[in-house]
Amino acid sequence: MALKIEMLRCFATVAHSGTLTGAAQQLGRTPSAVSMTLKQLEDHLGEPLFETGRKNKLTALGAFVLEQADRELQQFDTTVRAIEGFASARTGRVRVAAVPSVAGSILPQAISSFIARFPGVQIEVWDMESRAIIREVSRDRIDIGIATAGLPDSDAMPALDPPTHTGLHCSNLMSDAFGLICPDGHPLAAPGGPVSWRDIAEQSLIANPLSAGIRTKVAQSLHREALLQGHNVTSLLAMVRAGLGVTILPEMTMLLLGSSGLVFRPLADPEARRHIHLLRKADAPLLPVARELERQIQLTAAPFQT
Repeated sequence: MALKIEMLRCFATVAHSGTLTGAAQQLGRTPSAVSMTLKQLEDHLGEPLFETGRKNKLTALGAFVLEQADRELQQFDTTVRAIEGFASARTGRVRVAAVPSVAGSILPQAISSFIARFPGVQIEVWDMESRAIIREVSRDRIDIGIATAGLPDSDAMPALDPPTHTGLHCSNLMSDAFGLICPDGHPLAAPGGPVSWRDIAEQSLIANPLSAGIRTKVAQSLHREALLQGHNVTSLLAMVRAGLGVTILPEMTMLLLGSSGLVFRPLADPEARRHIHLLRKADAPLLPVARELERQIQLTAAPFQT
């Protein structure tokens, strides 16, 4: 008969308890079942572990076995807890990268809800442009990527259909509408219906990589003719506040940076939307902790889904 971990657990419990009855209560077994397990262990070893039938004094072999059993049981129980905790998403590490607007808005909300349920999980977060996210996910240095799809710019994926991007699993997460950003007091800041491209054509447009990806012909034309461009959202909005012109950004950007001194007006063009996707390696299923965080991100982003 092979030596089993439960034999050692039974013996150690009896040795520490000093009685079969006390050990049986701790183990949730009957005294006769505990006694039988002890006999199996002694038969396997070929020598007695206790000097008397009262089980309150160990033999030399019993003392040695107890020392070894205590150490191995502690290691075994620690290992089991680690495995079960990992499998149930109570422990582990998740690496997430997202485009800046998501990293500063949706992601903190998702992480806050997640750690309330799984406080033992380590989370690492990066904000980076979409091409870098694709690269890091592909190289298995990021577990979950959140990237803009379909726009050939600094905050976007290459011009490829996301679901067929080589080596990556891609799913729709959310989308948000582009809108005009202008200062308080600007003629287009007054409440009203959506802003048309004709309205914007009469203004000084500050172009940016995100809005340059809008496919409408008139939008492309306006961006080609723009005399001023901004590549950083913070400096872009600073130029708008300074009255240098108006710009076009996704609505979530305003949620991230706040609207102090600025007004967001939706565009009349229904095609002017940014689409954001969840990315992970296609050939590597997410670990339990990463899978749970991905679910929480999807729940948090649900109000923005289309």
